[in-house]
Amino acid sequence: MNADALGVLTVLPPLIAILLAFLTKNVVISLFAGIVFGAVLMQVTGGTLVQSGFGFISIVTGMMNSLGDSWNAGVVMQCLVIGGTIALITKMGGARAIADALAKRAKTAKSSQFITWLMGIFIFFDDYANSLIVGPVMRPVTDKMRISREKLSFIVDSTAAPIAGIALISTWIATELTSIRDGFANIGVTEGVDFYGTFVRTIPYRFYNIFILVFILFTIYLSREFGPMLKAERRARKFGKVVADGSTPLMSDEAADLEPAEGAKTSIWSAILPIGTLIVSAFVLFYYIGYQYALADGVAVMRTAPFSWEGIKEAFSATDAALALLGSAILATIVALVYGVCKKHFNLIEGIDIWIKGLKSLFITAVILVLAWTLNGTIKEIGTSMFLVNTISGSLPAFLLPSLIFVMGSLISFSTGTSYGTMLILTPLTIPLANALKPGNETFMLAAIGAVLTGAIFGDHCSPISDTTILSSMGAGCDHLDHTKTQMVYALAVAGVSIVGGYLLVGLGLPVWASLIIGIVLTGVMVAVVGKNPDKPLPGKLEPTE
Repeated sequence: MNADALGVLTVLPPLIAILLAFLTKNVVISLFAGIVFGAVLMQVTGGTLVQSGFGFISIVTGMMNSLGDSWNAGVVMQCLVIGGTIALITKMGGARAIADALAKRAKTAKSSQFITWLMGIFIFFDDYANSLIVGPVMRPVTDKMRISREKLSFIVDSTAAPIAGIALISTWIATELTSIRDGFANIGVTEGVDFYGTFVRTIPYRFYNIFILVFILFTIYLSREFGPMLKAERRARKFGKVVADGSTPLMSDEAADLEPAEGAKTSIWSAILPIGTLIVSAFVLFYYIGYQYALADGVAVMRTAPFSWEGIKEAFSATDAALALLGSAILATIVALVYGVCKKHFNLIEGIDIWIKGLKSLFITAVILVLAWTLNGTIKEIGTSMFLVNTISGSLPAFLLPSLIFVMGSLISFSTGTSYGTMLILTPLTIPLANALKPGNETFMLAAIGAVLTGAIFGDHCSPISDTTILSSMGAGCDHLDHTKTQMVYALAVAGVSIVGGYLLVGLGLPVWASLIIGIVLTGVMVAVVGKNPDKPLPGKLEPTE
């Protein structure tokens, strides 16, 4: 197939999926429509439309390849297993107990949102684990405080990839370092380059990641919201409707009967032990698996000083995150089962039945993930990303490069629903371009690399076909399209600040520390000026009736 022959048509499959998602409010149908259109495009250029059954074979093959990928299979299994673990915790009363404990400190809407933000920062090592842990744990607390599920899912999503993407040790490092290494290889520089050090030096230039985290704090402490989020928060505050009428939270009813019996004795340990096992074992497995891989690859430091900072960095860079997270989820399930049986919350057979019910509650999430991955594979095959890069790039003033790269990364990741893929595609193209425009200028190079890495996260953050967006909706129990449309307005606003207060200024030569200060101030001013207090009715308007 000649992907170049498709031209602008390569953008249609993801565009169809995104537009249908908003129009139909059905993510499954929308994703499948995008896949079908992409498959037909592939067959049209190959001249085998009829023979292939209008792309049917390509669709089935794409789905099989999605599940056949070890990373994807690990993520699906991890989601299902964690769903079962959360069900066990809920049945033992752990979720209720920890919610009651947190509620003693989360006595207001502000404090409950701040605790959610803190938990998101604490689980910095993986965005999937963040989405699957913080949402279910904090949901009862925020529901009690009349925080909309839209705001909960926004906080969860905004402390998942944005913090994991800039963490010194996380499951993102392997992809980020690979993309940086490939970029330097394209300009013939591989010897003597500290790729990890380069990654660390890009962190101050990751404006969107930093500003979105600060943005959340401003909305919490100034009690200001705007756009669709303001409407959602006013609905939740006035009527206690944390979910909009007619919305469908991204979770199944299978877990509806998993609450503990009335009057049952509950303990926070029934939540702390399994979740603690999940977090601690994830760290241990991240290191152990990475250690084994790095040792097999002949990395010298793994023999001489495996527990040094350098050794830990190498291990986390080489690890298989999907395998580590699946293993930690299985260990957490075992701990939850043993604890529940020992405390006589259920017997072993009952516990397994409860676990299966929890697994079923996330089945729709698994379906959506498989469809999203299949669409990503289709648009990669037809060359959507390369078309966007070639179309948007061209001759431009040097100072505009970081801003343009940020926009390009955003468009690609929004269209494809993947941060990783965007980083791996765009960074190797960005580094040679930055080197050509300003040879030897390290600051300019770091700004360009940071723009790729954070632009990829911003676009992914907005995309309804992104796996992290889907998981955040599921974890918070929010309608997926409600989460996407409320979050998109906030993400676009912060992206605007990232360009105006960040990339344009550093492109013109302003020190990065000054850009950070200006961007943070602009973020605060924007929230204060544009935002409204959701606890107060609109002036001059009649109150809506329930």
